[in-house]
Parts: sequence; structure tokens; C-alpha cells
Amino acid sequence: MQAALQFIAAGLTAGAIYALVALGFTIVYNASGAINFAQGEFVMVGGMSAVSFLALGLPLPVALGLAVVAALAVALVIEKIAIEPARHAGTVTLIIITIGVSLLLRGIAQVIWDKGVHRLPAFSGEEPISLAGATLLPQSLWVMGGAALAVLVLSAFYGRTLLGKAMLATAFNRLAAQLVGINTRGVLFASFGLAAALGALAGVLIAPIAFTSYDAGIMLGLKGFAAAMLGGLGSFAGAVLGGVVLGLLEGLGAGFVSSAYKDAIAFIVILLVLFLMPGGLLGARRSDRV
Repeated sequence: MQAALQFIAAGLTAGAIYALVALGFTIVYNASGAINFAQGEFVMVGGMSAVSFLALGLPLPVALGLAVVAALAVALVIEKIAIEPARHAGTVTLIIITIGVSLLLRGIAQVIWDKGVHRLPAFSGEEPISLAGATLLPQSLWVMGGAALAVLVLSAFYGRTLLGKAMLATAFNRLAAQLVGINTRGVLFASFGLAAALGALAGVLIAPIAFTSYDAGIMLGLKGFAAAMLGGLGSFAGAVLGGVVLGLLEGLGAGFVSSAYKDAIAFIVILLVLFLMPGGLLGARRSDRV
């Protein structure tokens, strides 16, 4: 029983990160209909930028905040020079562009930083905490708490701000949103930046535990995509649920089966969803004719 609780705790920590990355996929998908395969690279940019800002002697909270801002700025520049010129292109073209952006960011990161693995210090010490028979690092609580807070802030943003409501309207039906005067071009611009900020947040939260490097975003991006697919592509609640479920599957699978298959679980999930449950757990987003 104690071992199971330990595996569940590890799964929830990973699941919180996958949920943040999946939310980034969902935000861009709802705004453009395309899947942003560069989402994982913004996780890397956040983590690596935080390491650099900390090396400059900045306090940890300032370094973390600037890292998120840096990823946001990079995303907005990329959206302006790579995504906007192709706004009238098809979905497949946009997906290919995001793959190219992913490769570009990874190459630039390798030049700016290096191929080494870097680590941020834990936010509040590294003394393990015993909780209900399981042992947790304090950073795990930061990860889960940070992800939960991000979800709450995102819910308030979509429910209480004009921009958030415009983004929801565009996600539900782009044509109807345009007919009532919503600037869907601006919505895509804002969506890309918001998704990058969530990715960067995931990057700085997980860096003290899993470390970070120029290629750290590859696997996290794929697992975030798997979580989005599992929950239902385009569904915000589905992204959170998919991330948590995928994290638990990984934690329990690594504990009771073998850690060698941990990374394979995400790919198995994608295949099972595509074959057995294309709509995901909560159903993929669908638009209605108006």
C-alpha cells in the first residue's frame, strides 16, 4: 500500500506538468485548428532561461518570472514571423511549420547554451516530506500547487475577461466570432503567447526535479500531446484530466511493471486513443454550423 501511494505521488507530480503542456496544445488548437508541435520547446526555453537568469545573480523568484516572460516573447516573435504569414494556409501546413519551429528552437538553444544538463535549485529545500505513508519532495508540492493555480487563473481569465471570452468564442466557432466583430487574428496571437507561458511555467517547475537541457522539451511535448489526446483534443477539462491520468499510468506502470517502459506508455496511450476512443475521455471539441 505504501509503495502504491509513492507511485501515485510521483504520477501526480508528472501529471501536473503534462496537464500544463496539454493545456498549451489545447489553447493553440482551439484558436487555429492546428497542433503546435513546438509546445515542448517552450518548456525547454523556460527552464534554460531560468538557469541563465539565476547564473546572472538574480533572485530565484525574479529569474523564474523573467524566464516565463522570455518564453512568451520568443513565442510572440515566432508567431509573428512564422505563423502569421501562413494564416491562410491549411492545417497540415501550419503543423509542418510548428515542427520546423521546434527544430529551429532546439538548434538555437544548443548554440546559446550547450548540450549539458542543468538544474534549478529547489524552491523550498530538499528535505523529503512524509505524507500518508508516501515520501514527497517539497518541489513536488510546488509542481502540483503551481499547476492547480495556473488552471484556476486560466479559468478566471476565460470566464471574466473580454479577451478570454473572445478566445472561447473563437474556439467554439471561428466564423461566428468573426461575424460579431472578434479579431480572430489577434486571438491566435494571444493564444500562442499564452500557450508558451504555460509551457515555460511547466519548465521552471519541473527543472529542480527532472533537470533541463536543450532537448528536454521533446519528450515533455510528446507526453503533453498524448495527454491532450487522451482527455479530448480541444477540451480544457480534458487536457487536465488527460495529464493527470497519463501521469498516474506512468507512475504506476513504472512502479509495478518496469521503469524501462515509462516513456513508452505515452505512445501506447496515443495509439489506444486513436483506435478505440478518437474523441478522448471527455470528447474532442467540435464546432457547430451557424
